[in-house]
Amino acid sequence: MQLNLKNPLVFFDLETTGINVAQDRIVELAMLKVKPNGETEKKIHLVNPTVPIPEESAMIHGIRDEDVADKPTFKELAKNLAKFLEGCDLGGFNIVRFDVPLLVEEFLRAGVDFEVSQRKLIDAQKIFFLMEQRTLTAAYKFYCGKKLEGAHGAEADNDATYEVFKAQIERYNGEEVTDASGRKLGKIENDMAAIHNLVASNMVDLAGRIVLNDKGEEVFNFGKHKGKPVAEVLNRERGYYDWMMQGDFPLDTKRKLTQIKLKGFQL
Repeated sequence: MQLNLKNPLVFFDLETTGINVAQDRIVELAMLKVKPNGETEKKIHLVNPTVPIPEESAMIHGIRDEDVADKPTFKELAKNLAKFLEGCDLGGFNIVRFDVPLLVEEFLRAGVDFEVSQRKLIDAQKIFFLMEQRTLTAAYKFYCGKKLEGAHGAEADNDATYEVFKAQIERYNGEEVTDASGRKLGKIENDMAAIHNLVASNMVDLAGRIVLNDKGEEVFNFGKHKGKPVAEVLNRERGYYDWMMQGDFPLDTKRKLTQIKLKGFQL
């Protein structure tokens, strides 16, 4: 089937030095751009992370220091990647919680302005977990009837995710999705805005430290202030902002926190 797209949709997958969004780096990336007319275009890069690749990470994706020693850094690739992604929505497997936040961190470190607030985020893992609760390998077998060869390689995982997502739309098109309490969240449709609303509509920062509650208020999603409005906490506990800005939080989280604080001054 052909996806119903208003904007190009770029499926992407990252292999990294680890799973810490604020500290770890990309060592491989694969991007598959799907255009509204169905045409596709790929970009695949090994990336020098400029830091050692831990052996525990190398054992998963098979990429070691010597494999990327002569490869370009992300900073060297950043402008061309941003141009490739210009005007595109983003898709992938577990991108909302990991790949998108880490990609944005890399762009910020490279000094390249890359904003995702106006992009649709299409996370095939979230649909899968809502409907089937499995891994990418199981998803590929379940939806596509195929064995995933080369799992944990960026290109193999990325291509499989694209096939899985198309199969999900075909399988669930028109079905209502509910949460654990039975509350209706929306329908699975061949429409990227509808999918975005299911998987990413309550996001404020990409790491999920700040989210929107049912009233549309920005609230903390961690720690002692979980569920409390950010603006109220910052107004009542002035030192909390400084603690977060000096802490080990992603740059995107700090940026959003500052925007909320400044918005309070404008009221």
